[in-house]
Amino acid sequence: MAGGQERVLRRRIKSVQATRKITKAMELIAASQIGRSQARIAANRPYRAGMRRIVVEAALGDPSAAAKLLSLPEKVTSTVVLVVAGDRGLSGPYNSTVLRTAERLVRDLRSQGSAVRLFTVGKKAAPFFRFRGLDVEHSWQGFADRPAFGDARQIAAGVVAPFLTGEAQRVLLVSTRFRSAGVQEVTTEQLLPLVVDESVRPVTPGLHGYTEFEPDVEQLLTRLAPTALESEIFTALLEGAASFHTSQQRAMAAATENADELSRNLTRIMNQARQDSITTEIMEIVGGAEALRSGK
Repeated sequence: MAGGQERVLRRRIKSVQATRKITKAMELIAASQIGRSQARIAANRPYRAGMRRIVVEAALGDPSAAAKLLSLPEKVTSTVVLVVAGDRGLSGPYNSTVLRTAERLVRDLRSQGSAVRLFTVGKKAAPFFRFRGLDVEHSWQGFADRPAFGDARQIAAGVVAPFLTGEAQRVLLVSTRFRSAGVQEVTTEQLLPLVVDESVRPVTPGLHGYTEFEPDVEQLLTRLAPTALESEIFTALLEGAASFHTSQQRAMAAATENADELSRNLTRIMNQARQDSITTEIMEIVGGAEALRSGK
């Protein structure tokens, strides 16, 4: 009986150790991807800041002409919601946190009388919403952990179209922002109408208080809106990828530690079973010897 238990425990230990090798490898891969993702985020910042500055200068130069792209109507009857999640699991709470936040947002918007047009990024997002009876208008997949600017361009073209045609009055983004290696935060941000950030207001006024633009501001912002949207979406994709890798690295590190602990516990149980088996055999030998002596 003890020998059979020992064999079972040995098989379990080997299985745990094999799993531990996988989780450790995934931890190391995720750790290496974090650094690359951070470098891409840093490289994207100047372009994003420049695009924001141009939009702010144009909008503040002629607010009345920019009203269509800057003003949110009193009654919002339709809202586009873009959700950025991951293509893969084994990443701790990364996917579940952003998806549940988006689900609450969709239900809140509907309760306020606004129709919702749902767009998603990542293989984990669309099934989540469809299982809960929420229609997904379009889903982009296959690049969530390593996005390119072309991916952001495709997404922007899809979500900006309903806004420019008047079918939707607002575009919201739900994604995970990468604040630092230790802090990631799920946020809901308004992409359209454009939000003018006064903190990047031009310091030195140009002509008429700001820079003069040609063609006029309304035409310019109509052309800039998709480009600005591409920049914001690309930033969200990059930060989402960095957050995914960070969450996966933590999850795999915890899984590796759990595998080590389980392996130690199983080894201790196996050694105890082996010791009990040896003790039993010794007692049987001693008992047999005593029986032989008493029989003489």
